[in-house]
Amino acid sequence: MAEPQQGEVVVTPTDRRFRDVLGHFATGVTIITAMEGDEPVGMAANSFTSLSLEPPLVLFCVAQSSTTWPRIEPSGKFAVNILGEGHEDLSNLFAQRGADRFKIAKWHTGVSGSPVLDDAIAYIDCELEAQYPGGDHTIVVGRVLDFDLREGARPLLFFQGGYARMHDGS
Repeated sequence: MAEPQQGEVVVTPTDRRFRDVLGHFATGVTIITAMEGDEPVGMAANSFTSLSLEPPLVLFCVAQSSTTWPRIEPSGKFAVNILGEGHEDLSNLFAQRGADRFKIAKWHTGVSGSPVLDDAIAYIDCELEAQYPGGDHTIVVGRVLDFDLREGARPLLFFQGGYARMHDGS
């Protein structure tokens, strides 16, 4: 990393201001799911993106304080379920600690054995490829095994600390 030059301002962000600035980047909302033995487990995540086409890789970031990731990781497999408009309640359910998430969420088994949420507008079924440290998060890379989508569905977005919807642009 280069040293600051004379007269150059070095920014040390406050947590709140950093969140406010990053909140201006709209993201999709996903639910990461897997099996812990015979029990489905899952968590909400909005730090998801594609990584590579060849080989097909995706990534998401999980807080080191997560109590769900240690339950997902040992399976070595997971599904990324992309939420659509109207799935705010589902996202909130999976963001709550200790909630009985799969009592309400309907799902079927993907090719990896991971739960695929029936209401998701798209899913990507993966096996765990790699993990990397990333500050107070872990960067999780998945190799894509299977995927599908529901045509015409619109995504649920997260923007400035809350849910948002796309508009028609007309």
